[in-house]
Amino acid sequence: MNDEKIYKGSCFCGAVQFTVSGEPDGMGYCHCESCRHWSAGPVNAFTLWKTEALQVTQGAENTGTYSKTPNSYRKWCKTCGGHILTEHPGLGLVDVYAAVIPGFPYRPAVHVHYQETVLPIRDGLPKMKDLPEEMGGSGISMAE
Repeated sequence: MNDEKIYKGSCFCGAVQFTVSGEPDGMGYCHCESCRHWSAGPVNAFTLWKTEALQVTQGAENTGTYSKTPNSYRKWCKTCGGHILTEHPGLGLVDVYAAVIPGFPYRPAVHVHYQETVLPIRDGLPKMKDLPEEMGGSGISMAE
C-alpha cells in the first residue's frame, strides 16, 4: 500500500490543476529580485519538489512558459494569469508556489537570496546570502 501524501492545487481560476505527491525537498522564502517581480510581492514562499512529484491533471495546454534564464522556466495560466510554478531543470526540481497548494502544511526552513531583501523578516530561520552550496550558491549565512 502506498501511503504517499498527495496535495491538490490550481491556478487562480482553476483552469490549470495539478497534484504534488510525497514531501518537498525544501520549503522557504525567496527574496531575489526575479521572484519579487514575478510574484508582485516583497517575498515569495516556495516549495521545492522533485520533478516527477508534479502531475498536471487538467489544463496543461493552458499553461504558458517564460524563461528569463536557462535556469528557470516560470509557468502560469493563460486564462487568469495566475502563477503556478517554476521549473529548475538543472536541479531536477520544480518550485510550486506555496500559495497555490491549499491545505498543504507549509513549514518554511530557510530564507534564500536574503542579501536582496526589501522586507526584512525576523523569524529565527536561517538567512542565506544567496543559495546553499548544494544548490550552487555560496552557502554564506547572514544575520537577521
